[in-house]
Amino acid sequence: MARTDLPLFVTHDGVSSRSDVTCRYKCGDACAQPAPNTSRGEYFGDIVRTAFSRRGLLRGGAMTVLAIGAGGVLTACGDESGATAAANAADSGTAPDGTRFTAVQPNTDDAVRVPEGYEQEVVIRWGDPVLPDAPGFDIGGQTAAAQEKQFGFNNDFAALLPVEGVPHTYLLVVNHEYTTEPFMFADYDSEDPTEEQVRIGLAGHGLSVVQVRGKAGSGVLTPEFGRYNRRITGTTEFLVTGPAAGSALLRTSTDPTGTRVAGTLNNCSGGITPWGTVLSGEENFDQYFANAELVTDPVAAERLARYGVEGGATERKWERFERRFDLAVEPNEVNRFGWVVEIDPWDPESVPVKHTALGRFKHEAATIHVTGDGTVVAYSGDDERFDYMYKFVSSRRMQQGGSRTAMRHNMTLLDAGTLYVARLSADRTDSGDRTDNGEFAGTGEWIPLLRSNEDGSAESFVDGMSAEEVAVFTRLAGDRVGATKMDRPEDFEPNPITGKVYVALTNNTERGVDGAPPADPANPRVNNKNGQVLEIDDDHAGTSFTWNLLLVCGDPDEADTYFGGFDKSRVSPISCPDNLAFDPHGNLWISTDGNALGSNDGLFSVVLDGPRRGETKQFLTVPIGAETCGPVVQDGRVVVCVQHPGETDDASWASPASHWPDGGDAKPRPSVVAVWKSDGGRIGM
Repeated sequence: MARTDLPLFVTHDGVSSRSDVTCRYKCGDACAQPAPNTSRGEYFGDIVRTAFSRRGLLRGGAMTVLAIGAGGVLTACGDESGATAAANAADSGTAPDGTRFTAVQPNTDDAVRVPEGYEQEVVIRWGDPVLPDAPGFDIGGQTAAAQEKQFGFNNDFAALLPVEGVPHTYLLVVNHEYTTEPFMFADYDSEDPTEEQVRIGLAGHGLSVVQVRGKAGSGVLTPEFGRYNRRITGTTEFLVTGPAAGSALLRTSTDPTGTRVAGTLNNCSGGITPWGTVLSGEENFDQYFANAELVTDPVAAERLARYGVEGGATERKWERFERRFDLAVEPNEVNRFGWVVEIDPWDPESVPVKHTALGRFKHEAATIHVTGDGTVVAYSGDDERFDYMYKFVSSRRMQQGGSRTAMRHNMTLLDAGTLYVARLSADRTDSGDRTDNGEFAGTGEWIPLLRSNEDGSAESFVDGMSAEEVAVFTRLAGDRVGATKMDRPEDFEPNPITGKVYVALTNNTERGVDGAPPADPANPRVNNKNGQVLEIDDDHAGTSFTWNLLLVCGDPDEADTYFGGFDKSRVSPISCPDNLAFDPHGNLWISTDGNALGSNDGLFSVVLDGPRRGETKQFLTVPIGAETCGPVVQDGRVVVCVQHPGETDDASWASPASHWPDGGDAKPRPSVVAVWKSDGGRIGM
């Protein structure tokens, strides 16, 4: 296929399909507000501007072209020629292991659609019992006491952990990101919710730990009451560890020690640690806190604004019954959210932990890579327009083995080490703005922000900020050191086979619009509605990396999309990448949130290596109004969380847009779904 440079840095029509009601309850209308990063520090556009000056790239309003990639350039559809065409032709009948299925076509059905030859079944739904004494679900007669023992609302991240010594048995650990009260209660008044509705909402957040049993030759998973089953909610006690533990910035009237927090909120994606625990990211926590306008101290007000905390009443009005959500009463309570939390699912009596050494921002997730010498590296993205990418390198080494002694040690690994933020730049030769072989390559560095020491002390690397301030106000620290402003860095996943790291950059419709930061090589589109996936080759325990764009998402018929150099006429359209996972063969799997191409969200496989690198195929789609979350891809099954089915702006309790999963005239219920091959074979084989 002949190379054709693409017209990037252009404005696109259309926006994400996420409904207004979902935006209100999921993220507090974040995308309808100005981006909170107003810093004037160096960003990627400044770094590459000199390199592009010979062609006048980034001149206001001018359409320019740019070739981007590693191992290939962005290519539009054209006549095949040369080595690429030969490789595609030679390999046309042999999809890599794990990707041999017939792609599901885009659709707007009120159902989960899977490939021909596959089956599916709901594993667990909102309101299903988690604990043995949980009452049956009564959608018209809910109570907070019941919800505390039932599966929570709007499931996001999912993990399947094998139970040792018990065949086909797992712990299913699931985040519950947020609640959408208008679709939960028949009589909900958004201006005057009842106290019981507020308590139900708090109980609907958090996490569920549920034992599930599989079946030989099938991917079906059946919940059961095991000794590990547990609900963690918006009121469960958490222990604070790391450099901000005990800080005056975290102390409240109910917790003068600054070390114990009630609850976890807006838990989005997560990660499984090699020592058997689960990490969960507290994301859009800002929306739960009221009356920011009553905070008059200018420093405190600046800090609140940088995290998107606004004045007035909140959407849910929790502050009426829980005064800790009123900033006029408890100005530090907001600082106790926005952390990576760690759950030990093997001890239902254990106190979960909030790790402050990993920094405070809107964590989409935290995921772990372990180097050859046992050094633990945790990656995390800050899911906001123009915010940053981070990693934490532990100064401690992981202990092998499954003993409780090893577990206790390993659960301290994220409390001592160095926190970094990423700055990207573009390689070029002295004679031009591309490398010698015509490709656009990128490099980057990890800038240290904070060192948490073995003795519990901490050191700031940011001028004018103490160690505690860097931990609690990490975004401001990133601003000061000139971190690169990205297009909503969400899930951040190391490949367990190659060690390369992948970042889902979901979208950013403010990019290059009305004076906002312009497009740049890693964020290459103005008004970016479809997002992209970044591939990083990292010196995991070091401070340098190289990067390239694996995917520039969107309609493959459009010239501004790129699929790793693969023939775009042979890929599935993909928009708004969100969660990432890997199958046992090393293929990347992507779930989407807010498909801007007019079809339902879905789950996609992507080939990463060889002549079919970039081949993208849709494996499933979710129902009307839903988002695809938390994929788990095993040899014998795929598990996804179907979040907010039926959340459309023309729907209501009385007139739902979806009846999934129960059908008939049932109300929609967020649920976990398992998919497997009808013949009991391996996924994608």
